[in-house]
Amino acid sequence: MTHAPPAAPGLLSRALADARSPRVPRTVPYLPERAFPWGEPGLHPAGAGGGVDLDRVLRLSLAAPRNAGGRLRPVASAGALHPVRAHLLVGPGCSLPPGRYAYDPRAHRAHPRGRAPADAPPGVVVVLTVTAARTVAHYGHRAWPLLLLDAGHAAAALALAAAPGDVRVSLDADGEELAAAAGLPRAADRQARWPGVEPELPLAAIWLPSVDALAPSTAPLTAWAALPCAADPLPQPGADSAPPRELAAARHLLTSLAAGTDPTWHPAARPTPVTDETLRTRRSAPPSDLAHPPAPDLLARVLATAEGARPDGPAWAAAVGGDAPGLLTTAGLLASGDARPTLAHWAAGQRWIGTAGAVLVAHGCPADAPPSLIRRSHLAAGYAAGAAQAHATALGLRSRPIGSWLQADLGAALGDAPGHDWIVHGLALAGPADPPLPAPPPLPGKEERP
Repeated sequence: MTHAPPAAPGLLSRALADARSPRVPRTVPYLPERAFPWGEPGLHPAGAGGGVDLDRVLRLSLAAPRNAGGRLRPVASAGALHPVRAHLLVGPGCSLPPGRYAYDPRAHRAHPRGRAPADAPPGVVVVLTVTAARTVAHYGHRAWPLLLLDAGHAAAALALAAAPGDVRVSLDADGEELAAAAGLPRAADRQARWPGVEPELPLAAIWLPSVDALAPSTAPLTAWAALPCAADPLPQPGADSAPPRELAAARHLLTSLAAGTDPTWHPAARPTPVTDETLRTRRSAPPSDLAHPPAPDLLARVLATAEGARPDGPAWAAAVGGDAPGLLTTAGLLASGDARPTLAHWAAGQRWIGTAGAVLVAHGCPADAPPSLIRRSHLAAGYAAGAAQAHATALGLRSRPIGSWLQADLGAALGDAPGHDWIVHGLALAGPADPPLPAPPPLPGKEERP
């Protein structure tokens, strides 16, 4: 297998430090969303078969909600710029015929891209990729961590929609194997194989074995990766022009980060109160709706979901104010005092965070973290935040992901050595506002006025 060249020594650490720095991204013109690049007539995911119900799973996860005002997913974590795409590797036992497909979330259609291998494992593997141009145009050098977070959110959305069931998620599969399995060109061949097409960078996979499978494969990507590259996409005007330096750097960094070994498949679970209706109705709340503190018991439950969603992810803590301000974990008090004003400063100056009901933060990923830890920390943080947000919705709480964190060295702020414990992601939480108190009854003998 031919791998992309690794990033030069020190490049990743410098890029991570730059993304966490206060340097302001350059202002560039708004980059509109490009048309869906796959031209084959799409099939409705309900299809005619049984087994894994891809119509339901995709409607509850990646499909564009009706009346969404142009938004693609309700809880995108990278500025609602919709960088994540999904490729469906469908084996026997699904509502679609076996084969490779590209999923169009706006039309809710699966576009055929080639046949399935004869030994395709029953069920479906969803390979998640990102296109970087729009996010880089808006966030510049800060974009590539946000792309990882958003891929993690998309992975959580799919896993929650597919659960309960034997759902597995891999956030460390080798990018070249993911590309080969999805029928995409490997990194070294992208420009030559598909000129005029914006590159898709594979980052994660979700595996939904069919319930009819007696012994699910332990390596669901292998048979797919042995197939040749799948059907070509349509050329996209402007996509083949020389990319700006920051865009080229982001693509190179994400390709380097995706270099891995054999994938690890972790089981996925859906928090008990989360239902299909929860997934249909979850939304990111506007900042003005996030000032009311959540009930302590509900906050503890959501924090536990964030901590337990990924055993390979960063640690989580919750900043609260009120009469007993502090930074909490499920094990107890991490620090006393109100951390929310500092978090507001670190979160690119979003002042509303200073008065949010509570702020969950994922922290870890040292300044000198190796590539595998950088990738895993951000993907897992996005995944955990997605699971926690769904749980919060089921409990009647409002929430909003917080992606950009600048100079957020939590460890140093708590008195530990600098550079070892950085905030990676966040989730603001709030309870419903108290109902207004009823007006007192009029005093006897007095005229009641409106």
